[in-house]
Amino acid sequence: MKLGIISDTHGSLYFFKKAMDILKDCDRIIHAGDVLYHGPRNEIPGGYDPKGLSESINQLENFYIAKGNCDSPVDEMVIKHPFQDPCLILEFNNKKIFVSHGYTESKLAMIYRAKESGADILIYGHTHIKELTAGDDIVVLNPGSTSIPKDGIRSCAIIDEDSIELWDIENKIMIDNMKL
Repeated sequence: MKLGIISDTHGSLYFFKKAMDILKDCDRIIHAGDVLYHGPRNEIPGGYDPKGLSESINQLENFYIAKGNCDSPVDEMVIKHPFQDPCLILEFNNKKIFVSHGYTESKLAMIYRAKESGADILIYGHTHIKELTAGDDIVVLNPGSTSIPKDGIRSCAIIDEDSIELWDIENKIMIDNMKL
């Protein structure tokens, strides 16, 4: 089984589709927040089509969303999948996964809450910067942003039984990986 991870699509249907090309074989998709709206601090991303993006997301099954700072009640009205707030916890391949967008507390506080809940993996978004690290009994993953990366590469991630991979969605190449 595979789990696809995306974050910070900010209304870009075009880059969402690029990510889904990589994640097409995943059994579940987690979105770590900021789904439709680009937000007042960001430029409108390429392929901005929040209506089309919501329609595409609604066609998917096994899609999970952690509510982000740019996600509003209106977004929750047009997307059939519930927005989990303040966090989403799920089991996958005998791993407990804690997902939070990451805008209400520091990374250290998220790590503490994730560990307190017994999580093996913390997934967060918000920064638009990829991270894949392990230490202190927890793996920390930020898949970066599919549409407005602050580190120069639009990205997503895949978790399977024994590894986590970070992918460049425009060039369709793996840019980092870690064994679980």
